Amino acid sequence: MRKCGSAVKNPFTNFFSPRLPAISCKLGAMSTVWLQVGQCGNQIGLEWWQILTSESCAHQESDRYPFFTRDGKLSALAVDSELKVIRKLQKQIKRGVFRDSNIILGQRGRGNNWAYGYHGVRSDGEASLLERTMESFRKEVERRDCYSGTVLLHSLSGGTGSGLGARLCEAIRDEYPLGYILSVTVAPHQTGESPLQNYNSLLSLSWLQRYADGVLLFHNDDVLKKTSALLRNTTAAVPTGTQPQISFSSMNTYIASCLAGLMYPINMFKTGSKLSMGMEPWELLRSVCPIPAMKFLHTAQACKRGTAFWDSLASSVVHSLPRESPSGYPHYSTSVLAVARSNQDDSFVHSQNSVLLKLKQAYRCVPWNPFPLDCWIDFKNIIDPGHHSHSLTVCANHSSAVDLLKWVMEKSRIMYEARAYLHWYWKYGCEEEDFRQAFDTLHSVINNYGSVGD
Repeated sequence: MRKCGSAVKNPFTNFFSPRLPAISCKLGAMSTVWLQVGQCGNQIGLEWWQILTSESCAHQESDRYPFFTRDGKLSALAVDSELKVIRKLQKQIKRGVFRDSNIILGQRGRGNNWAYGYHGVRSDGEASLLERTMESFRKEVERRDCYSGTVLLHSLSGGTGSGLGARLCEAIRDEYPLGYILSVTVAPHQTGESPLQNYNSLLSLSWLQRYADGVLLFHNDDVLKKTSALLRNTTAAVPTGTQPQISFSSMNTYIASCLAGLMYPINMFKTGSKLSMGMEPWELLRSVCPIPAMKFLHTAQACKRGTAFWDSLASSVVHSLPRESPSGYPHYSTSVLAVARSNQDDSFVHSQNSVLLKLKQAYRCVPWNPFPLDCWIDFKNIIDPGHHSHSLTVCANHSSAVDLLKWVMEKSRIMYEARAYLHWYWKYGCEEEDFRQAFDTLHSVINNYGSVGD
């Protein structure tokens, strides 16, 4: 196994290099393996698969193929170093949908330590989580017609999600270099979940920059605000001056809803017989990650029942968009994707020009990209299928990612220079070079995003 501080591939390799040999296959060509790692990754996966296995989706056989193998099992792996979250997953997901061999468990946690998660347990008493996961991953790839890529669900904070998630990202890139890797990543609250969270985030973000093709980055603080606003809008009689109680489940539901908005099958990517090819995650990457040096993505969503007022939905989406950095520099977007979904309603077509103009202005699309906006439309709103509803989900390669990277860099550097907690990383196999590479990698990303508006 490669050492933590070993050389890595050039992160600036041409993104448009031919990666998907499966494209030549006629049906099922864009098959994807979903990999959820750690407590946070599995909690988001739980909400995501509840959407995909709901009754409203069950009758849409043409849309099931990207997510299910021929025997009706989900093309997904659930990995954790502890049992508690996986047990809940087993109970709540429709019985028999998850393949038993794709649930990979350890016997002990990873202590909120990236190094422990990355290198694993050094004993003969427990087989390597990495080896068992990669073996199950290999079998899952072989069950599909063709392999196109992996969607990885995990967090930056916990030891399993950050450390093992980074190691799996590296291993999958090495073993399956032609497939894409899209990371769905959750950043911890800035107020603190663990004294090691900034180190974990620093190392995990640097690994994602090296090995992933795109990172859908969700901040717990931002998700909390958005979920709170949604709850206030849908809950009557909230006492004045009080904040609604937000559960982790509600926050994970919001993230899963954003994933459904972006990645549930779209008519424009289906065959003539309306069979879904599962191209959505990879078309998303081609649309918003054309430059490998910048791959961190901001996602926002607005939903409404009843009459569709798309301009109002667009205003809701951009309302929480960070417009400038804490130091006052304006944020820019290199590219933006808008996905409009409406149950049997083509009203978006009539509002499309005004909505896209509003998004282009609010997201400050860079002038050097002649086609900065892409738009997908589908006449089925899987996010709220039981009602006459509409949703607008926007994914942008937005320079606000730098705010998180700078925060992580600053806090980590203060701790690193004070030599705080480093012994926990040396204990499990990390080296000085790992931190130096991580600082250099994120510094390079910050510089690249800093120049997009020039």
